[in-house]
Amino acid sequence: MSISKLAYVHPDAKLGKDVTVEPFASVYGDVAIGDGSWIGSNAVLMDGARIGKKCRIFPGAVISAIPQDLKFAGEHTTAEIGDGTTIRECVTINRGTADREKTAVGANCLLMAYVHLAHDCILGSNIVIANSVNLAGHVTIDDWAILEGNVAVQQFIHIGAHSFIAGASLVRKNVPPFVKAAREPLSYVGVNVIGLRRRGYDDEQIARIEDIYREIFVRTNNVDRAVQNVEQQLPRSPERGLILDFIRNSPKGIMRGLAE
Repeated sequence: MSISKLAYVHPDAKLGKDVTVEPFASVYGDVAIGDGSWIGSNAVLMDGARIGKKCRIFPGAVISAIPQDLKFAGEHTTAEIGDGTTIRECVTINRGTADREKTAVGANCLLMAYVHLAHDCILGSNIVIANSVNLAGHVTIDDWAILEGNVAVQQFIHIGAHSFIAGASLVRKNVPPFVKAAREPLSYVGVNVIGLRRRGYDDEQIARIEDIYREIFVRTNNVDRAVQNVEQQLPRSPERGLILDFIRNSPKGIMRGLAE
């Protein structure tokens, strides 16, 4: 363990093995840091921060400040960072409220400089969020999603696994899994083929996904009718099940398609 004499570490904080805390970092009392993590200069880990193993928290990041929510009444909540995740300069992650009781980032994620995660955001693993992305409260992002720089996401939005959102997009509707999204208002611009191939999806799986989204986003303007067509005309597959379940669990709607 290497803790600078110029850092502030509360005596009640729980630090694992081989943790490094650089000068002028602050670690509050209700904080836990896993083995092998590195806390950079001027980073602040406030009450409720739960940092996994081998994480890197860069200078200026603030983890687990209280929510910017006027309904917050001081309840005990957390901000949790999974193993192997990197939090770059000046990222801010607020802890949860009574709704979800936590804000959470999964394992092996990369949050680039100036990202903001509001209260009750839940992120999966292997997610990349580029510079200056802002997530409002209660946003859910599934595994392997990528958000380019300056994306802004409205509260209660759900972004599906393996999706890709182009830079400077405004996300006001749910984004289904496996897609690329861009334009204003946010629209379907294709399947994230490159990302899927990198993650081991074969040509047959990708073709099935393209067939499903061709029906949903290209051939018809009516999502309910398109879902019926997919169920009746396209073969069952894990990809089909994931896509249809996502759409059924999006009562406020999904982003628009090419035909719109």
